[in-house]
Amino acid sequence: MSQHSTPGPKASVTTPSQSRRQESHSQSQQSRYVDSFYASPDVRSRFEAYNRLQASAVAFGEKLPIPEIVALGGQSDGKSSLLEALLGFRFNVREVEMGTRRPLMLQMVHDPSALEPRCRFQDEDSDDYEAPIALSSAIADAIRSRTEEHLKKIRAAVSAKPIVMRAEYAYCPNLTIIDTPGFVLKAKKGEPESTPDDILAMVKALAAPTHRLLLFLQQSSVEWCSSLWLDTIRAVDPTLRRTIVVVSKFDNRLKEFGERWEVDRYLGASGYLGENTKPFFVALPKDKGNITNEEFRKQIAHVDAEVIRHLRESVSGGFDEEQFGPYIGFGSLKRYLENELQRRYREAAPATLALLEQRCSEVESEVVQIDTKLEATSNVAVLRRSAMLYAAAMARHVMELQIQILRNGERQLMKKGPRVVLGIGLV
Repeated sequence: MSQHSTPGPKASVTTPSQSRRQESHSQSQQSRYVDSFYASPDVRSRFEAYNRLQASAVAFGEKLPIPEIVALGGQSDGKSSLLEALLGFRFNVREVEMGTRRPLMLQMVHDPSALEPRCRFQDEDSDDYEAPIALSSAIADAIRSRTEEHLKKIRAAVSAKPIVMRAEYAYCPNLTIIDTPGFVLKAKKGEPESTPDDILAMVKALAAPTHRLLLFLQQSSVEWCSSLWLDTIRAVDPTLRRTIVVVSKFDNRLKEFGERWEVDRYLGASGYLGENTKPFFVALPKDKGNITNEEFRKQIAHVDAEVIRHLRESVSGGFDEEQFGPYIGFGSLKRYLENELQRRYREAAPATLALLEQRCSEVESEVVQIDTKLEATSNVAVLRRSAMLYAAAMARHVMELQIQILRNGERQLMKKGPRVVLGIGLV
């Protein structure tokens, strides 16, 4: 809608009791969606299969085109808050994000029997998972210590090897997200000056594979024309075809909207993201106090409802709900991510199976070769012959080396002119 369009009629005022009923209805709808979505055995089995493939690929250095979501953004763009909202519980990930220099692969598993979060880390050198962590507050410490130990071991400031954490919970979706270190402009005290560039290069490499969806967060206070990191995203996904743009901290922007054309123009992001890219607009609770996981989830739903209420009641003419309604709120983003990842899982299944079959054939061939060599080593005659051939080859190489050294020495002496060299004669 153009800037000079006539605003629509003033939206009717909703009473507090109506607002509460709308919020309750929204929560009820979301609950029914969750129950129906996760009731499908195909969804659960497909997700578990891909999770096991991911864990094995990380442990053994395999590169499989598994559909994955990679979260990108600056350190202050709300990435950590979004991850906690998806998990359905808090574990002080903000403390980790400010200092972590490794990706974190979060494997969220919807388990109706897990009324409390069950979180386990994958062993650094295998595809086995360690014992569950008893306290959610200990997760941040575990991530930090694993990062420090690994970087010290490889003597580097950053590492692309992810930390894998599996979270089983009744209130989290079936979703896997690779959380990358936040973009920074300046290295922290004590870090190499190249750290910002190292992080940028690592994140771009993680985002480059075309089978990965990019979840790009930017806070609402930043204008698209002055975005620090949008060009970075376009460097790996020029048309934003596989990028999901999320405008975080959307509630900070709401007071700037007075007319319908203002909010519709902003929601459309026209001229910056292209016609085919529709961003999501998300606001999350700001309460940093000690609250229960249940209260945290209620706050998330309440913020979603309050954002919609504000756009309907406090903006003259409201907003274009038909066009932008499906892209507003955390609940909308969560449902989209789940459905999109499941769709990509289904589409990728044939190619993934073909690749696994090829890899199995290669491994079987390697095993046969190893068995043949092992059988040969059990035969003493074969071992003696192999040893003699090896010794003869070594002797030949040594002799060739000696001859080469002598020839080089002769050429050097010839440059100095003929003279008598003790032990050799006239040269």
